[in-house]
Amino acid sequence: MTPAGPRRPLGRRQGPDDGEVSVFVADEQSARPVDVDRWQALAGRVLAAEGVAGEVELSVVFVDEDHIAHLNETFLGHPGPTDVLSFPLDGDVLDGGRHPDGGTPGPDRQPSEPDDLPLLLGDVVICPTVAAANAPDHAGTVDDELALLIVHGILHLVGMDHAEPAERDAMQAAERRLLADCWGPLAADPWAAVNAGTSAAAGGERAPVRGAGAPHPSDPASGPRRPRPDGGPPS
Repeated sequence: MTPAGPRRPLGRRQGPDDGEVSVFVADEQSARPVDVDRWQALAGRVLAAEGVAGEVELSVVFVDEDHIAHLNETFLGHPGPTDVLSFPLDGDVLDGGRHPDGGTPGPDRQPSEPDDLPLLLGDVVICPTVAAANAPDHAGTVDDELALLIVHGILHLVGMDHAEPAERDAMQAAERRLLADCWGPLAADPWAAVNAGTSAAAGGERAPVRGAGAPHPSDPASGPRRPRPDGGPPS
């Protein structure tokens, strides 16, 4: 894969100490059933294993093929649906005050310092129907495929990539470790197919880093909303 945007520096995994990690999961498609609680729990375990702590927010959104195709075209310039996209926020912070008017914090409050605001990691956007189509030649089962995509998307948000061979090897090693520790054995070996260049799922990518004024990926109309997401399939 060729990176579609600036590389996110490794290491920004700590939010304000007085908060906790929050994972928001939304199922915005109806083609395949999705156990929201199960994937929320997995994402939380992966973040903990990667040392993400403090007041940190992550979004995972399940969408249909038309929706992810729109995002793929809009943010990456690639036609057609893909299995996963990640949209990192790259450590940007939101100004104090109500969004979207960007007003002041109020007469009795001091302006927020960047270190006091939640760390918004970004969004992982997944298409279950594409994952299901890829699963037989990839992770083996749909659930294992979705688990792999969640791990893969989160690794992009914490700074990993697979554009170069050394990066790919490091990311695959992290995927293997996290899946073994946080999920369990997969029904098949997805990395073998990717490394052989035979997997249809090997084209997922990370979208460009978005700032606080960028459209939210869950909105096909690209209207302004509070930011979060990034992406890609098994490296």
